Amino acid sequence: MVKNALQAQLLKAGLVDNKKAKKLSKQAQHEQRTGQSNEAEIKAKIEQDKQQKLSKDQALDLEKKKILDEKALKASIIQMISQHKIRDTDGESVYQFIDGSIKKIYINQQVYNALVSGSLVVAKDADGYALLPKALADRINDKMTGFIIVNNSEKNEQTTDEEDPYAAYVIPDDLMW
Repeated sequence: MVKNALQAQLLKAGLVDNKKAKKLSKQAQHEQRTGQSNEAEIKAKIEQDKQQKLSKDQALDLEKKKILDEKALKASIIQMISQHKIRDTDGESVYQFIDGSIKKIYINQQVYNALVSGSLVVAKDADGYALLPKALADRINDKMTGFIIVNNSEKNEQTTDEEDPYAAYVIPDDLMW
């Protein structure tokens, strides 16, 4: 009576009875003879699944492209920093700045004065820190932030509050204790 193994297993497990198994088998035979089935619904479901998969794949591709573009931009910025950093800056003056913790670099007095005035900036480099001209630092900041650590030109451009009683007493950044 039972025509396939699945029906036999369902009967044995007690999930369906003989009447229901016969009814399902007759319904399946009828659909085969008449050609009536849920083909239209199945095709619509398949098409909908394809569209969902396509949109999901496009979103993933867009995200991957964004990540690759960001990596390429980072690599180009790192290359710009390594090519344009100022070399031969070793000296006796100590310049301190904060990058997570207090960092020190030893530079000569001329470079120290340029850093304090804002014409040079401190940037992250692969092997530590690099000193860059301000124009290049501005271009790097326009492309991606996070590479420039110290930019004193921004501090020099700040205006003081008119009501501040100590506005005339400016504390210099290069104050040595």
